[in-house]
Amino acid sequence: MKITLLGTGNPAPSLKRMGPGYMVSVAGDVVLFDHGPGSHHRLLESGARATDVTHVFFSHLHYDHFVDFPRLLLTRWDHGAGKIPELNVYGPPPLGKMIDGLIGPDGVFEPDLQARMNWDASLHVYRARGGVEPRIGPRPNVTEIGKGDTVETTNWRVQVVEVPHAQPYLTCLALRLDSDSGSVVYSGDAGPSKALEKLAAGCDVLIHMCSHISGSVDNEATRTGTSGHIEAARTAAAAGARRLVASHIYDQFDRPGVREKVIAEMARIYDGVIVFGEDLMQLSAAPETPGVFR
Repeated sequence: MKITLLGTGNPAPSLKRMGPGYMVSVAGDVVLFDHGPGSHHRLLESGARATDVTHVFFSHLHYDHFVDFPRLLLTRWDHGAGKIPELNVYGPPPLGKMIDGLIGPDGVFEPDLQARMNWDASLHVYRARGGVEPRIGPRPNVTEIGKGDTVETTNWRVQVVEVPHAQPYLTCLALRLDSDSGSVVYSGDAGPSKALEKLAAGCDVLIHMCSHISGSVDNEATRTGTSGHIEAARTAAAAGARRLVASHIYDQFDRPGVREKVIAEMARIYDGVIVFGEDLMQLSAAPETPGVFR
């Protein structure tokens, strides 16, 4: 299992950190967790292609976790030329409605799709890529998921719990992928959560929201629905996670001296490996490796 951090940022525009997105390469599959703004560019920089992606899981449908998905979906369909299986997509409601609003009969991209399926210049490119007419539009396999659900393939399994964030407006999920080569848990955007601690029990890698310096936000909804560095450390400690990867990072953490102070405070709570995520960082979930490839 190889984990690539495609985007470690947040809704604030940044040239250093793209929106949340994580790629797990496991047993011949390429699985994405969220695909926020800029994540697709990072995917290309990592050496992967849209046509390599087999599964996408969404933690929730805030735009900073979803907005690059249309690019992935349409690029994969266009360059796949009808020769690769349909994309498998999972996430909380109203995922189906949102995707239908993109590529359905009255969707945003319906005029584009009609042109690519019928204009001979586009069909010429499609044929050159090995496609056979008639050209069919994208038909991803879309499954809405919620707490307690499990998604299984021959080689890996994803478990789902609900975590506190923007309810009741959005359903927000944490996800755990287990395989013979290790386990990775993605908190999504989450405040302190016993369900998340239980989901992450004994995992190899916990990718956890770390959106603010704990104690710096005077807002009850923020304290309930998001996590700062202390909350992330407490979750990792309670779960017994082997490695903690801080992500969904705001620029306050990137100031000189701040990150060092924050990590020292986290280490007083959690005695495992602490990694502050950076875009394009690669990690291993294998127990016998130190964890960071680069």
